[in-house]
Amino acid sequence: MLSASTHADVLIRFGHALSDPTRARILLALSESPSYPAELATLLDVSRSKLSNHLSCLRGCGLVVAVPEGRRTRYELADPAIAHALRDLVELVLSVDPRYCKAAPIAGCC
Repeated sequence: MLSASTHADVLIRFGHALSDPTRARILLALSESPSYPAELATLLDVSRSKLSNHLSCLRGCGLVVAVPEGRRTRYELADPAIAHALRDLVELVLSVDPRYCKAAPIAGCC
């Protein structure tokens, strides 16, 4: 069983990963199916170097794993439970009060 501090660490890592739009999009893409960096870069319309930095972050957070395949590397979610958690999160309906979210990076959203 996980300790309370470990639970908090998991949430902090997951929150950090989701706090960046590119990392969130990578996780959502990988929740659909494993992929290769070139495919992800094209899908997300980001440079390979930017994608590489985000994949390194997600690996460091323990959310994705790199699977060597000959000269290529496939990326996938580290645990199927991550895909389940992402599905649960995107199905949430949030009531946002813009009076309290004026400094949000996305207009009208916290």
